[in-house]
Amino acid sequence: MLAILRRIVEEVSAARSLQQALSIIVARVKQAMHVDVCSVYLADSADTQFTLMATDGLNPAAVGVVRLEKGEGLVSVITETKEPLNLEDAPQHPRYRFVVETGEERYHAFLGVPIIHHREVLGVLVVRQHVTRKFHEDEVAFSLTVAAQLAGAIAHARASGGIQTMHEEVVGSTSTMIGLPGAPGVAVGTAVVLYPPTHLEGVPDRKVDDVDKEVDAFHAALERVRSDIRSLEQKIGAALSPADRALFDAYLLMLGSDTLREGTVRRIHAGNWAPGALRETINEQAFVFDAMDDPYMRDRASDVRDLGRRILDHLQRRDHNLPEFPDHTLLIGEEITATMLAEVPVGKLKGVVSARGSTSSHVAILAHAMGIPAVVGISDLPVAWIDGRELIVDGYRGRIFISPNEAIRQEFSRLAREEEELAAGLESLRFEPSITPDNEHIPLYANTGLLSDITPSLNRGAEGIGLYRTEFPFMVRDRFPGEEEQRAIYHQVLEAFAPRPVTLRTLDIGGDKTLPYFPIIEDNPFLGWRGIRVTLDHPEIFLVQLRAMLRANIGLNNLHILLPMVSSVSELDEAMRLLERVYTELKNIDESVMPPRVGVMVEVPSTIYQIDSIAKRVDFLSVGTNDLVQYLLAVDRNNSAVAALYDNFHPAVLAALKQAIDGAHRYNKTIGVCGEMAGDPASALLLVGMGVDNLSMSVACLPRVKWVIRNFTRDQASEFVRDVLTMEDSKAIRRYLDTRLEKVGLGGLIRAGK
Repeated sequence: MLAILRRIVEEVSAARSLQQALSIIVARVKQAMHVDVCSVYLADSADTQFTLMATDGLNPAAVGVVRLEKGEGLVSVITETKEPLNLEDAPQHPRYRFVVETGEERYHAFLGVPIIHHREVLGVLVVRQHVTRKFHEDEVAFSLTVAAQLAGAIAHARASGGIQTMHEEVVGSTSTMIGLPGAPGVAVGTAVVLYPPTHLEGVPDRKVDDVDKEVDAFHAALERVRSDIRSLEQKIGAALSPADRALFDAYLLMLGSDTLREGTVRRIHAGNWAPGALRETINEQAFVFDAMDDPYMRDRASDVRDLGRRILDHLQRRDHNLPEFPDHTLLIGEEITATMLAEVPVGKLKGVVSARGSTSSHVAILAHAMGIPAVVGISDLPVAWIDGRELIVDGYRGRIFISPNEAIRQEFSRLAREEEELAAGLESLRFEPSITPDNEHIPLYANTGLLSDITPSLNRGAEGIGLYRTEFPFMVRDRFPGEEEQRAIYHQVLEAFAPRPVTLRTLDIGGDKTLPYFPIIEDNPFLGWRGIRVTLDHPEIFLVQLRAMLRANIGLNNLHILLPMVSSVSELDEAMRLLERVYTELKNIDESVMPPRVGVMVEVPSTIYQIDSIAKRVDFLSVGTNDLVQYLLAVDRNNSAVAALYDNFHPAVLAALKQAIDGAHRYNKTIGVCGEMAGDPASALLLVGMGVDNLSMSVACLPRVKWVIRNFTRDQASEFVRDVLTMEDSKAIRRYLDTRLEKVGLGGLIRAGK
C-alpha cells in the first residue's frame, strides 16, 4: 500500500491543475481499493456548498453540477464531525440524500473521509460499492492516509491556478491568498519573482518576445552541459567501474533525447522562456520515472532533476542580468533574502511576499526596517505563474490579491495614498521628545547592523542604538575580520551617536545566521550552538571582538555591550571574566580605556527564572522578544507550517515579560526591549504599561511608536496591562488593544488607511 500511496501523491503533486489532480485521485483510489466508485466533493470558497468535482463510477455529467448545501447529505456529516463515516447501507442513514443525477441508487456500502489541510476541511473523499457491507479497518486507514497525504497537494493545486468550479479558472480572476502579517502597510504593484540559483522548482513562467533567441540559448546550454559531463567522465572515469561509467552515458543519452530537447523547445514556442519551459519538461520526465514500480528506475528521477539543474545553471549564466524592476515592484519568492531585497533599485521596492517565514523572520524584520509592507508564510504561493501580474499586498492582515478587479484595486489604491499621508504626518514627530502626557520619558532607540543605517536613524530621531548586530561585518567577509577592522567599524557607530548610548551585541551566529567560512551544520540549529555558546567555545574570536569594542570606545564612553543567548549564570560569569581580562590588559597599555556598561539579552526562558541572579551581575537587561516568544511557545518562527502559532500576545509571553521587567527593577537595573514587539504600536503600549525603560526597533517604526507614547499616560498603559493579564485568549488581547488605539484616533497604526 505504501508504494501505491507514494505513486498517487507523486502524480497529484505533478498535476498542472486542480481538476487533473482530482481526476488522478479518484481513478487511483478506486483501482487501489477495488471499489465501484470513488468521488471527491470540494467546499467552495465561502464554505457554504460542496460540489462534486471528480468521480470514477458515478455519472460524469454530474461533475461540477451536483452541489450539496452545507448541512445537507452524508458529506456534511463528515465535514461536521471531521472524521470518517463508514456505513453498511448508506440509504438507511437519516441524513442520506439521494441525488438522481449521479446514478448512485445502485450503491449501498459507503465510506467517506474528510480532506483536511491546516484544520480547514477542503472536501470529502468518498468510496462506494454495490454490495451491502462495512469497509474493513485497513480500508478506512488507507482512505484516511490518502486524504491526509493529498490535502496539501490539493491545497497547492487549488492555489496554483486550479479551478473553482468545473469550468471557472482562477487565473485571470481575482484570487485572494492568506498568509501572515510580516510588516504593516499596503501596496499595489507588479509581482517580480526572484529565485535562488539552480533552484528549478522556484523558476517562474515568463513570457518571451524573441522565441528564436530562447531556443538558441537552450541549445547552447545543452551543449555546455554535454561538454561538462564529458570532462567529468575523463577526469574520474579511470577510477570507476564500467557500470559506474555508464551513468555518464545515461546522462548524455538523456541530453540527446527528443523528449527533453523537443519538449522544451515546444514549450518555448508556446511562449514560455527557456528556464520555465525546462522546468516543465524536467518535471514531466521525472514524474514518469517516479511512477515506475521498479526501485532502480524510480531512482532515475533524481538523475533527471540533477540534469535539469545543470542545464538551468548554464541558462542562468546567460541570464545573469536581473529582471526588469517596474516602479512599483512587489518582490515575490519561495524565500526572500537580504541579497534579493538589495537587488531592487532604491525607491522601486514597494512590498514583499514570501512563501516561507513568520511575523518575526528575517524577511519580516528587514521589511520593517525598510518601511515596506510584507506578507509571509503563504505556503501555497503560486510562484510559477504569478510573475508580472498585478498584485495587492496587505501587510496588516497578511493577505494578497492576485489580478485584483477594479473595485479592489481602487479601494487599496486609496488606502495606499492614505498610508503615504499618514507617514508624511508622522514625520513631524521626528525630533519631538518621546514623552508620555504625564511626563514619563521612554527613550526610543534603533536596531541596526549596517553603517548605512546611521544617518537614517539620526534623521528619524533615534536617541541611540539599542541593538547593533555585530555579526553583519562577519557575514560579508570571507574570513574573520581583524581587531583593527572591527575597531574602525565600531568607532564609527559610537562616534556618530556620541554621547548617546550605543549597544553593541557580541557576535551572534548560529540558528539562521551562518558564516560562509565557519559553517555550523546542525539538525536543530535554533536549539544548538549559537550566540554566547559559540564565542565562549572560541575565546580567540571573543577576546578579539571585546578588545576592538573597548578600543573603539576610547574618548567616547558611550559603549554598552550586550551578551546574546545567555541561558545560565555560569555563562555570564565566564563572559564577564573574559571582559575583565581584556579591560585590564588594555588599561595597562592606555589609561583612557573605560569599562563599558554590560547587559544580557533575555531571550532564553531560563533567564526569566534566574532574573534575580543575572540582574545582580549586570548593568542592564534587554529582552529579545523574537527568540523569547519562539522558545516559550516552542514555535520555529521560520517554519510557515507553525508560524501562525507564533504570537506576541500569548498570555504566557506577557506574563514572562512582566516577570523579567519586575525582576530587573527589584535591583534598580534598566530593562529595555529590542525585539520586534518594541516596534509594534499595540505591543509597545503594553510594554510601557509594564514599566519598560526603553524600546529599540527598526528605524521605520520609530514615528509610529512615538505617536503612541505621546498619547497615553504611563498610568493608562498600566491599567491596560492589568486588564490583559487577566485574559486567556491572545485574540481578545489584540482586540482590546486595537480598540484602545482606535478610541484616541490611532487606528491608522494598526490597519490600512488613516
